[in-house]
This record gives sequence, C-alpha cells and structure tokens, in this order.
Amino acid sequence: MSRSGPVPPGRAWERYARPERWSGWAPHITRVETGADRIAPGVSGRVWSWCRVRVRFEVDEVDEARRVWTWRARTGPLALYMRHEVAPDGRGGSRTRLTLHGPLPVIALYRPLASLALGRLVATDPDGADPEPAPEGG
Repeated sequence: MSRSGPVPPGRAWERYARPERWSGWAPHITRVETGADRIAPGVSGRVWSWCRVRVRFEVDEVDEARRVWTWRARTGPLALYMRHEVAPDGRGGSRTRLTLHGPLPVIALYRPLASLALGRLVATDPDGADPEPAPEGG
C-alpha cells in the first residue's frame, strides 16, 4: 500500500527514523520504548497500542540514503514483517510505501490502521511541530 502527501521526503523519513515520533503520526501507537534515538539495524524495543497491547519490535535493515527500512513486530505467536520506503512524489511532496508479510488475518486487521498512519506520515503537521529533516545523506 502507498500514500502520497505534501511533506517533503526528508521530513517524512525523519518521522520514521526517530521512534519517539511514531505516536505523532500513527494513531494506533500510544507509546514507544527503546534505548535508541534513531532506527538502525538491531534496534529493538516495545510499542504500546490501545488497551495496553504491547508489541515487541526489532529493526532489521535501514538504508538512510534510499530511505528504506525493514522491521519485525511480534506479540505472542503473531508476527508481522514490514518494509517501509519514502520517495519523492514528483510534486515536491513524498510517497510512502508499506509492504506487509505475515498471517493473512493479522494483515487484514492491521491494513486499515496502517493506511491511516501512512496518510498522516506524509500529511502536513498541523501544529508545525516537525523539526527540520536531517541533512541529506545522513
């Protein structure tokens, strides 16, 4: 699935790259616990969702230059593998793409939440609280 919006790719990438920002654009995430300020291979932690649901995660790969990252999220026996990408949309904004792998019922339940979150990721921050993106290339 993919969504496009007016946020420049560098800013959308920063919303992904900094776990403390996830709850700002992903309404199903209420809290993130990790020892890392930025995603990187091997970074792990927990994401809290509604009703105190806790999901463990681990980042597998990150390519800052291409703005692509992959991670795994697991709660009990249920797991999802996700690949995220951010690219220019050709109009000054960005397009984000998410590929999901996992049990079909889990994907079916998660897909509407993910679609909403992706739309918010590339939408303009209404309160202007987004920091400037990191310099290109790092």
